[in-house]
Amino acid sequence: MISLLSGTVLWCGENTVVIDVHGVGFEVTMTDAAVRDLAGTATPVKIHTHLAVRDGEPVLYGFLTRSEVEMFLLLIQVNRVGPALALRILSQISIPDLAGAILDGDEAVLSKISGIGSKSAKRLILELGDKMKKRAALFVTGLPSGGDPVRRDAESALVALGFSHKEAVASVEAVLRGNSRSSDVATVVRAALSLLREGS
Repeated sequence: MISLLSGTVLWCGENTVVIDVHGVGFEVTMTDAAVRDLAGTATPVKIHTHLAVRDGEPVLYGFLTRSEVEMFLLLIQVNRVGPALALRILSQISIPDLAGAILDGDEAVLSKISGIGSKSAKRLILELGDKMKKRAALFVTGLPSGGDPVRRDAESALVALGFSHKEAVASVEAVLRGNSRSSDVATVVRAALSLLREGS
């Protein structure tokens, strides 16, 4: 399995980037935003990848961040969501907004994504809600291990979803400061995501 490519960008096409890795060109399928970010890049790049087989042919999907590939892997676990649709989803909505919609059960936001109707939106919420809450914190390293475990796990989950450590700490602090009652991690993450979306 190819999970990471490190090399230089040879050229960019529609949803496609070719990466030169020691003289071998790897064709990688990526989101529109990722292709735009890489176009004209002369310095070496690192691309997180996932190899899938579509119509009998191997297709290498690429992502600029670890959080993107982890969200992609979650999406393709959903019934009737293949790699192509998962990439299309990530091309239309940011990871924080997608995570927030799933955690909040917001079918309206998900249904606005091309290729996702009401039934698919319900399926995403049903099949990914618990997985996202349980797995998000596992993708983060380097955060403090001491202190309040709810605070720590909520901050870790937010960083895993693409926010900076500073944003995660500030939003979780604001949520906990305004709530004198004990809260679980999922409740704190949902409230922090709402604050972060309001401030964006």
